[in-house]
Amino acid sequence: MKKRSELFFSAIQVPMDAAMLLLAALSAFAIRNIPEIIALKPKLYNFPLDSYLNIILTIIPLALLIYAVEGLYNIKVTRKFWYEAMKVFSATSIVLVVIIVTIFLKREWFSSRFIILAGWILTVVYVTMGRYILQKIQRYLLETRGMGVHRLLLIGRNGKMDQILKLIKHNASLGYKIVGHIETGSIRAIREIKAEKGVDEIIVCDALLTDEEQEKLIDYCAINNVSYKFIPTKLQTAKFEAGIFNGEPIIEIKHTPLEGWGKILKRTFDIISSSILILILSPLMLLVSLLIKFESLFENRKGAPIIYKNERIGSDGKKFNVFKFRYMKWEFCTDPNTKEGKKALEYEKELIEKLSIKKGPLYKIKNDPRKTRVGAFIERYSIDELPQFFNVLFGDMSLVGPRPHQEREVEKYNEYHRRLLTIKPGVTGMAQVSGRSDLEFEDEYKLDVFYIENWSLWQDIQICLKTALVLFKKRKN
Repeated sequence: MKKRSELFFSAIQVPMDAAMLLLAALSAFAIRNIPEIIALKPKLYNFPLDSYLNIILTIIPLALLIYAVEGLYNIKVTRKFWYEAMKVFSATSIVLVVIIVTIFLKREWFSSRFIILAGWILTVVYVTMGRYILQKIQRYLLETRGMGVHRLLLIGRNGKMDQILKLIKHNASLGYKIVGHIETGSIRAIREIKAEKGVDEIIVCDALLTDEEQEKLIDYCAINNVSYKFIPTKLQTAKFEAGIFNGEPIIEIKHTPLEGWGKILKRTFDIISSSILILILSPLMLLVSLLIKFESLFENRKGAPIIYKNERIGSDGKKFNVFKFRYMKWEFCTDPNTKEGKKALEYEKELIEKLSIKKGPLYKIKNDPRKTRVGAFIERYSIDELPQFFNVLFGDMSLVGPRPHQEREVEKYNEYHRRLLTIKPGVTGMAQVSGRSDLEFEDEYKLDVFYIENWSLWQDIQICLKTALVLFKKRKN
């Protein structure tokens, strides 16, 4: 159920956007007439303000219509500002394209490229600024006056509901107030709570609720104007494809979109992107190689390699070597089948037991004493992982995917963890941009499975862009 305050603020956004569009158009027109701008680039076209306003008043309704189609008038108090700002940018860009096409077809419209460009930039700034102010006012009224708060009733008692309960209680900005938490979907109990405290929304998470009980609950919510939401089971959220088999309807659960053309598209993206990244980052990789080599010579380790090959488990359980810049002293990176290698492996086990700060199959050694000086720096800022772009180019890895793990780590997996081995491992992934190496393995697993089930090329691009922002961010350990 939409609250009156949400309806009011959503409605007021329309005249606010119209005002910002008009202000941006007038500002662009005024800027064009500033003497410094004229001196910089003389005006090639002269047209009166009234003619210009007539055109702008034609464009504004079109812009508002495009904003509406792009979902910019969603009635919800808890909208994310930066997501909304990006929507304003994309919707305004569509308006810009329409204007350019119209000018091309209708020459009597003004042809000032400066006004068009300035108007586009100013519109994005003004509309975003106006929405930011409205959103701040709306959030303030929500948190201080309770205006627009949704009265929420929870049905079902389990771990998922406990998490929701804790989240809502500690985040007033979510816009919810819990008015009750009951075990079963009893219509009588819901009526009593609604009569006493009011109910705007119901969230159900009860696997034992029968189809008949659920149907009655949905009918009750529809009749009483209460929003009905439920937390589904794994099967209910799975992507599926319907078909006919031997005259009978059949449903196939799709494990990942990375099948068929999805796999081809991802591989094409990997080849092109890794080639470009190798080319761009080659000076940095050359510099790091020289630093590692000089440090080895300084320590009388002439034969110590620059690139360390670490055996990992890839898709379908296949073994492959991950390329990394060597950040440990060479005696700790030798072949585990040799005498020195076995000794290094025993020392690593001791360090894991004493210094590992992770639980579960994975380990992470805090303040690892095996690092070299150069190695400590490049590992801290993830520079040691740059050679993995060659793994991507050769086809062992993808740019985005679950991180590859060692065989001894995979051996500690629970059976369900093996979902991570159904696609190629990645240089980066959802877990890395969400918390990097600071996440617990189970949380990392959930993010990676979400990625596997909901893959898209656009999601890969977004993760790569986010990684670019955190790649050289200093690690905590």
